[in-house]
Amino acid sequence: MIKEIVQDAGVRMGKSIDTLKQSLSKVRTGRAHPSLLDHLRVDYYGSEVPISQVANIGVEDGRTLIVTPWEKHMVQAVEKAILTSDLGLNPNTAGTVMRIPMPALTEETRRDLVKVVRHEGEAAKVAVRNIRRDANSEFKRLLKDKEISEDEERRAQDDIQKLTDQRIGEIDKVLEQKEAELMAI
Repeated sequence: MIKEIVQDAGVRMGKSIDTLKQSLSKVRTGRAHPSLLDHLRVDYYGSEVPISQVANIGVEDGRTLIVTPWEKHMVQAVEKAILTSDLGLNPNTAGTVMRIPMPALTEETRRDLVKVVRHEGEAAKVAVRNIRRDANSEFKRLLKDKEISEDEERRAQDDIQKLTDQRIGEIDKVLEQKEAELMAI
């Protein structure tokens, strides 16, 4: 029973780290990367679909994305989705091909992005600590119901703490890499 709780907590903590990595991938670093547009959705015949399902997204050079909608009438919808996004990008449309230049990041913008990254990291750490709290309260419930002994509860809490420390270390590494990536010119 204790093993299942620890394993479940480990899986949930891993998912928190995956979510952090996914949200950090949306923070742009000045380099063009197709995944920057992954979270954008476009109205396609009355339903919202990811932009990657209605257009081909590629990289022309290190600072320019190319978006080519598969259907000509989708050009305006894709362009609108990019313009209204939180990315601050301005596509240049020529026929059915959109070129999206990535604006150079200033020192001030980089520092602001680092703050955003740190905030995301802190949210991930809080999520991991909440999972630890849930597991520990489950151990306390088992102890109260006399399903486990006090020694078993103590050992289980130590295991959860080790797991928590390990996951928070992983989060710190991910944040360190992203901050270095952002501050690199």
